Amino acid sequence: MSEPAATRRNEPAAQRSDPKTPVAQGDPSTLFAGRGSSAARSEQGRAARAKAPRAKLADCKIGDRDPIALLDASNVGRVTELIPIRYGRMVASPFAFYRGAAPLMAYDLSKLPHSDVIVQLGGDAHLANFGLFASPERRVLFGPNDFDETLPGPFDWDVRRLAASFVIAARERGFATRDQRSVVRRLCETFRQRVADFSRMDTLDVWYYQFKAAGMLAIADSMEERRKERAVIEKARQQSSRSLMTHKTELVNGKLRIKDVPPLVYHVPLESPHDRKQYDALVRRFFADYRLTLPDDRRALFDRYELVDVAIRVVGIGSVGTRCYEALFMSDGQCPLFLQLKEARASVLEGYLPPSRFPNHGQRVVNGQRLLQSASDIFLGWSRMHHTGNDFYVRQLRDMKGAFDFTTFDVEDLGEYAVSCAHALAHSMAKAGDPALISGYVGKSSAFDEPIEQFALAYAEQNEADWTVLKAAAKAGRIQAIRQ
Repeated sequence: MSEPAATRRNEPAAQRSDPKTPVAQGDPSTLFAGRGSSAARSEQGRAARAKAPRAKLADCKIGDRDPIALLDASNVGRVTELIPIRYGRMVASPFAFYRGAAPLMAYDLSKLPHSDVIVQLGGDAHLANFGLFASPERRVLFGPNDFDETLPGPFDWDVRRLAASFVIAARERGFATRDQRSVVRRLCETFRQRVADFSRMDTLDVWYYQFKAAGMLAIADSMEERRKERAVIEKARQQSSRSLMTHKTELVNGKLRIKDVPPLVYHVPLESPHDRKQYDALVRRFFADYRLTLPDDRRALFDRYELVDVAIRVVGIGSVGTRCYEALFMSDGQCPLFLQLKEARASVLEGYLPPSRFPNHGQRVVNGQRLLQSASDIFLGWSRMHHTGNDFYVRQLRDMKGAFDFTTFDVEDLGEYAVSCAHALAHSMAKAGDPALISGYVGKSSAFDEPIEQFALAYAEQNEADWTVLKAAAKAGRIQAIRQ
């Protein structure tokens, strides 16, 4: 928050949202306007195959492009000193590379055949971006949990990114090609069947539907797998602002502070009382603006808390170099609330799709999350750092969040996890888009599944080749990669 204006956001102006930008043609908010019955919309989906045959989705002929140049372009506006850490994390493995290479895949998908069936995309739908999260009623749910790249676009882009991620993960586990194919087939079959199910449901029932953690347990075929999943679910239940207090805070000169854990968590260095006063004013203006994005009842709740401390936080693989903070609030002197402030940049998809219609990228992320998740964080909102122009979205830090360690999965475990992710993705698209339209396009047979399977295997090869290029660039000194 203390960045001088001269070094603020270097993002190209063409990638910044304009409040006057019209709603993109095909925006999910207009999908149902004048579309008629579910049967009629399903027929429209089938008709869309004529323009974009399902078999064409297998195409993975990537033309000549420089992956390093595309990745470097996505670094514009990031904190310069953190970019080597981003590359250092990406060189660790093909899957780590894939997690950070969403800009590269967005470029590739834009050059390949795709459907004209538009939904609100998550934009970065790989298997590590699904997990457990809390509903306002404190139920543990499963679904997509990363929306930094959300934007309306062709539904198959998210399906293909998810399918390829499973092949890449399976390759790293040493699974045979037949097993990789089997996992993707389970994913596609589940997605197709669940979308069809949602297309037949009452519209409100689709909106109310929640894929609970218990649903994952029902998918597990073995007692051992259910035991592992219960352990992850139970751990998620324990994650709260109160549980974070025990290891994330300390007393400094009698005052409660977020504990520094460099280089991942640290405070902005402030040299003088004037700097501290100026910084405090900027922070308080940020939260005053954020407060206005909350519904009235959530504002009343937020007003019970007092800001105590803010620290910088280094996050993720794809997000390394973007600005992130964590803030500690207290109520009644003993009730903590941890919020995460995460920078929202232009979606990696915006170079290839109509730009966001929202004037603030944090608002774009929040809107996408509310559309795609079955329930969202009660403190979800957005704001802007006015002294730098950087957009942010805000949510609770680690509140009942849980992730599954797919690096330990056997083939059956990975297949079951693919079923869960496909189920969750189908619901997200049915909630935010038109399930009848999607179902009409994908159909009832394996005619959709087989091209996605072929694409996923081919793109996993491409991803590994690009990873090799990144490693060579680091070795040759073209880029700096710091392992951390």
